[in-house]
Amino acid sequence: MKRLIRALVLTATTVLAAVQLSPAAHAAIGGSFVDQFNSFDTSRWHKADGWSNGSMFNVGWRADHVWNSGGVTGINLDKATCPGGCSGKPYASGEFRSNDLYSYGRFEVRMMAVKRAGTVTSFFTYTGPSDNQPWDEIDVEILGKNTYQMQTNYFTNGVGGHETIINLGFDASAGFHTYAIEWWNRGTINWFVDGRLVHQENGSRGPLPTRPQRIMANLWPGIGVDDWLGPFVYPGTTLTARYDSVSYTKY
Repeated sequence: MKRLIRALVLTATTVLAAVQLSPAAHAAIGGSFVDQFNSFDTSRWHKADGWSNGSMFNVGWRADHVWNSGGVTGINLDKATCPGGCSGKPYASGEFRSNDLYSYGRFEVRMMAVKRAGTVTSFFTYTGPSDNQPWDEIDVEILGKNTYQMQTNYFTNGVGGHETIINLGFDASAGFHTYAIEWWNRGTINWFVDGRLVHQENGSRGPLPTRPQRIMANLWPGIGVDDWLGPFVYPGTTLTARYDSVSYTKY
C-alpha cells in the first residue's frame, strides 16, 4: 500500500512539475562534468521556487532555501511559507535540478544528510511530463529516521516499488560521504557508497529506466506516510542537508 500511495502521489507530482517547470523543458543532453560547488552554477542548475510536489510532501520549495557557501551547496528546511503559499504547506525547503538531461553514466555526490524522523535527504535522477517524457527515476534516499541506512529505488514508465534498504555502517548525518549511481546501457544499475558496490538491479524486478534524466537533490518532510518515514515533528530550528560536490561521467 505504501508503494501504491507513493506512486500515485508522485504521478500527480510530475503533472504539477510539467506546469511549473515548462521553461526548462526540452533540455539538451549533457556531457561529463565535475562540480565542486565553489559557486552555484546557474548554467548547470536551477532551483525550484514557489510550488509544492504534492500531498505526500509537507513542504513548499523556495529558491532562497538553496544556498552556496565555502564550496558547499546547502538546502534548508524550516517553518516558513513559500511564494504563493504552496498549497498551504507549513514548511519550506529547497530543491535543485540540472538544466540538462543526462543519459547512461556514473552520477556521484558527496553529501551530508539530515537526521530527523519524517524527512528524506535525496540525490536522484528524474524525468517525466515536464520533459515530455514518461516518468523514469533512479534514487538515493537517506531517511532521517535512520541515517545509518540508505534506500535505493527506481521507476520506469511510472512503475516503482523496487525499494532496497542498505546498511551503511556509518551515520550519514555525521559527515560527508560519497554516493554513486552507475547506470549502464547494458542492463544494470549499480549503487556505490564511498567507492564500494552495495546494490545492483538487473531488470529482474522490472524493466530499468532508459530515458535521459535530470540530476536532482532535495530535502523534504513527509505527511501521511508515517509507516515509511516516521512522523515529522519540527524541532524549532532549521534542518540543513549539505552537498559538497556532484559529478557525472558519461558512458
